[in-house]
Amino acid sequence: MLPGGNIWLLVVLWFTPCHLSRVSQPSDYDYVSFQPELGRQYQSGRFYSRPAQCVDIPQDLPLCHGVGYNKMVLPNLLDHETMVEVKYQASSWVPLLSKNCHPGTQVFLCSLFAPVCLDRPIYPCRWLCEAVRDGCEPVMQYFGFPWPEMLRCDQFPRDDVCIAVTSPNATQAPRPRKTEVCPQCDSEIKADTLYEHMCASEFALKVTIRDVKKDGGDRKLVLRKKKALKKGPIQKKDWGDLVLYLKNGANCPCHQLDQLSGQFLLLGRKLKNQHILTAVHKWDKSNREFNRFMRKVKKSKCPKPHSVFM
Repeated sequence: MLPGGNIWLLVVLWFTPCHLSRVSQPSDYDYVSFQPELGRQYQSGRFYSRPAQCVDIPQDLPLCHGVGYNKMVLPNLLDHETMVEVKYQASSWVPLLSKNCHPGTQVFLCSLFAPVCLDRPIYPCRWLCEAVRDGCEPVMQYFGFPWPEMLRCDQFPRDDVCIAVTSPNATQAPRPRKTEVCPQCDSEIKADTLYEHMCASEFALKVTIRDVKKDGGDRKLVLRKKKALKKGPIQKKDWGDLVLYLKNGANCPCHQLDQLSGQFLLLGRKLKNQHILTAVHKWDKSNREFNRFMRKVKKSKCPKPHSVFM
């Protein structure tokens, strides 16, 4: 399911006034098998080393599960020529879906990472990009991410065939969050979602916390004990006195940190010289979903994370 409820994927066709526009539901799509002559210069005349192909969206591309269609074009609209590259790049965006920052987030991202198979490339509508950007960039800033240059909205069509979404409030600004909880602290523990988030993170730690202090507009966590589930970019020289930062978290509630007793699961990434948190969870062995998550960690191996935000 898409964030925000039952959202249909549409191709919006702009015609002269004497024509009626046709809106297609996912089941209306006619998937095409691309011919070799389309290959090397598919997508705005760009050159690619291999012909364009229509392929299944793989099970290990969680960003685009349930998006409304099951086949995609390679190369995609972000210049990724292989499925390996698509999966590495897309993994960094998976945690954003759980934040429900805009109901069109998944459709917008997947229209670029996993474009639907049609006989020509169809880009997302500019207004959809702007709506998703305005809803999600404030959340992304908590994780140290700006809206990336590769998703600059003015590059997308305003008055041409384009991808949009329809839902009761899709064209309106997102409603204010029910609470002002720090985004790093507002995720319910669901085994599959937590595993995907861990795989998308550069590091994952089991820790006990000595202290939490304000540091400008951030909050910093001083650790007592720590064990790496995934160490990623944390260097040996930083490990002994490792400090983690809750970006822009000085004044928003993080209920997990109200009591510092017990152990925590912390997920994050390195930004410049800081280790930034993207999720804070209690290490709760009494939670069935958390135990499912830990079993999955022991049995499965994450693909190598590759950040697309920078």
